[in-house]
Amino acid sequence: MLSFFATKSSDGESWILQPAGYLVFIALFLILIMIASLFRKRNSNHFETKPMVFSAVSIALATVTSMITIIKMPYGGSVTLLSMMFITLVGYWYGLSIGLTTAIAYGILQLILDPYILSIPQMLFDYIFAFGSLGLSGLFTNKKHGLIIGYLVGVLGRYLFSTLSGCVFFAAYAPEGLNPILYSLLYNGAYMGTEAILTSIVMLLPPVQHSFRMIKKIALSS
Repeated sequence: MLSFFATKSSDGESWILQPAGYLVFIALFLILIMIASLFRKRNSNHFETKPMVFSAVSIALATVTSMITIIKMPYGGSVTLLSMMFITLVGYWYGLSIGLTTAIAYGILQLILDPYILSIPQMLFDYIFAFGSLGLSGLFTNKKHGLIIGYLVGVLGRYLFSTLSGCVFFAAYAPEGLNPILYSLLYNGAYMGTEAILTSIVMLLPPVQHSFRMIKKIALSS
């Protein structure tokens, strides 16, 4: 039954999605996007479409910028052009529920576009939990400096899950004599930390902060 959705790669180390598998993940992606729009209601009891639209645009921007790699790591992961920022923005605008839903939907989309599956637990850690953690920015939607703090907390969440995945599922890739935990910490920290620093510098620029405040007003306007 599983072979209908995914088959083993030629080296036997990973799974390759089949058309049915892609359809399942695309369906999940669309369902999650629709669910994200249901968390906020208008007084007229109609569901707001604005959160769904802004979430979809953010996912699109994150997907495009994730393909613009500044540094490509040998075993997965890369420094991209601000891609994680666009996902954390949704949590900053609309709070934790929509932020997490959008981030998980983005993780599913990344799985569809660039799947690397060793097992179901590894897939969950690397795509659903890691990317989904970017939605933790929603914890800081009404906090002072919530934009930058939310971004850093979201990236930290992704870093922790990716590091755990590296320790559990990719320990064999650690150089001989180097502790797998330390290797995973360093490996994932190298590209995520670099992108986080570069993005934080951009986000702290006064014109950028002003633009984000204006965008948030538009995103929340009725």
